[in-house]
Amino acid sequence: MDERPKFTSIDGYIASASPDAQGVLKEIRRIITDKVPGAQETISYQMPAFKLGRIFIYFAAFKKHIGVYPPVKGDKDLQKALLPYRGEKGNLKFPLGQPMPYDLIGRVADALAREHSK
Repeated sequence: MDERPKFTSIDGYIASASPDAQGVLKEIRRIITDKVPGAQETISYQMPAFKLGRIFIYFAAFKKHIGVYPPVKGDKDLQKALLPYRGEKGNLKFPLGQPMPYDLIGRVADALAREHSK
């Protein structure tokens, strides 16, 4: 039997995350809201997500990192800046034990929203 919680809001997701991840998740949420006005919050695949008609970005807390999905395409300068955070499938992994590159995460949110609107 699956005993993991079923989230219905980003607030619920953040509240269930580890204390060291909660502030990071709140800040990522704020950044996405600031960068992409009009984006709607949702939960999809049991992760926080934002949509403009359809979902353009997901983020989630793991034991040792924050994941951001899906991979960013285009924008060569952004691609280069993201290299240290790339996972095996191109998804982004930002280690919790290091300073969080919030400006870079904001650029990712902006790029994914722009990709989505094409």
